[in-house]
Amino acid sequence: MYTSIRATSQTLAEYLRQQLISDPQLAPFFDAGAGGTMVVSLSTPEEMSENNVEGLSVWLYRVMRDEERLNAPPERIAYNQMRRTPLPLKLHYLMTPVTASDLVGGPETEQLVLGKVLQVFYDHPLMRGTDLQGELSGTNAELAVRLEALTLDEIARVWDALDGSYQLSVSYEVSAVYIASAREPEGVTPVEVALPEYGVIVGK
Repeated sequence: MYTSIRATSQTLAEYLRQQLISDPQLAPFFDAGAGGTMVVSLSTPEEMSENNVEGLSVWLYRVMRDEERLNAPPERIAYNQMRRTPLPLKLHYLMTPVTASDLVGGPETEQLVLGKVLQVFYDHPLMRGTDLQGELSGTNAELAVRLEALTLDEIARVWDALDGSYQLSVSYEVSAVYIASAREPEGVTPVEVALPEYGVIVGK
């Protein structure tokens, strides 16, 4: 399915939202039922700030081929049909707490939110089963979430692309995400194997 990128983003955002709401220290910020106004958004940190939205930005900033899985063989779906191997991807997300500049304890709140994000994926680095959202729901997909150690230059390039000043954030790599081919299965000629014939020895 070509919708797996969106479904992966929805999976991460929803799982984080649930964990933030269930945390006693963060529920007052993220639980709308308790008066919280913060959200988990797929928008960039800059877009959230411009729209006066507070919470956690889960921004997909890079999509790469997963070279390690790229050479997987086609799948045989019938004795005379092969399905093209899906395109494997690695998705890179920037997780950034966003608070208003006039919020009392703003930096402390941002650090609290970021600490929770780190704890969540440290304890639960594999998204599967009921974690999955969107088109991935009900499938046997598994998404591995790995904290990335970006260099200062890499961090600077990300924020330069946002055309904004640096904010406290961390990057996660998610794999493997698959884009299925839209091509029809290819017909193949079955290989016929000749079995040797064994003679029967008849006693005299």
